[in-house]
Amino acid sequence: MFDLDGTLVDTAPDLVAALNLALDDFGFSKAEQDRMRHIASHGSLALVKAAQPGLEDAVATQVQQALLAHYAKVNGTEAKLFPGMTLLLDHLNSRQIPWGIVTNKAARYARPLLDRLGLAQQCTTLISGDTVTRGKPDAAPMLLGASYLGRKAGHLLYLGDAKRDMEAARKAGMVSVLASWGYLSSLDEADDWPIDIHLKQPQDLIAHL
Repeated sequence: MFDLDGTLVDTAPDLVAALNLALDDFGFSKAEQDRMRHIASHGSLALVKAAQPGLEDAVATQVQQALLAHYAKVNGTEAKLFPGMTLLLDHLNSRQIPWGIVTNKAARYARPLLDRLGLAQQCTTLISGDTVTRGKPDAAPMLLGASYLGRKAGHLLYLGDAKRDMEAARKAGMVSVLASWGYLSSLDEADDWPIDIHLKQPQDLIAHL
């Protein structure tokens, strides 16, 4: 099973584009793609606060809502699979190994993204942020994903690029796999995360399988 943003798909270009459109709506200066990239896994509000750290909460929420409105329009236009991910997915599909996605991203954004990338038919299950009442790092969405895959949680590997991904996998009893090609930053203390396998590139997982 995969996290979506920063693990399976590089969605940062779309998210930052939507952020800049929202910032422009409110008269704020645009944010640089490289500076915002490592924030992309942490959600829309985190992007707004990173771009404009001095904003009051009420204003930040307004900018966030504008970001989401713009993101609905640009979602999937620049996003793409990370290098090596196609090799991994081809390996899984050719051997009929089912795979799914557990993401905190809302279904109204996640499903169209998978459709535009041609992944919807390959993906066995999609657990979105609004599928359950508690998202990652809670174990609930992980266990629901396992049930849809028809596998025990202990027989599943979960790939993610954030601390909450590793924590959710560990709580659910899954094998936690850190995707270091994602949106990790120098501020992330990944050595302290509950990681079972650390991958440098997607295709490295094939050897573990």
